[in-house]
Amino acid sequence: MVKFEKIDYEDWSLFRDSKKDTLSDTEYTLICQHHAKYYNHKFHKPCTCNPRKIKSWIKELNTIWDNGQ
Repeated sequence: MVKFEKIDYEDWSLFRDSKKDTLSDTEYTLICQHHAKYYNHKFHKPCTCNPRKIKSWIKELNTIWDNGQ
């Protein structure tokens, strides 16, 4: 079972607490960094023209967050 490191868990908790409907550039970068780290792939930012990819990454990172730290 994969778990976030403490600082990543805290960062993701803050992200989850946000009630906005849009992502800031900082939040977008956080998602991309965390996904690359925890799903073992090279860092890249998917095109924002199609939000399906980033939404699926958020869902996958939420699964890790649910595992605790």
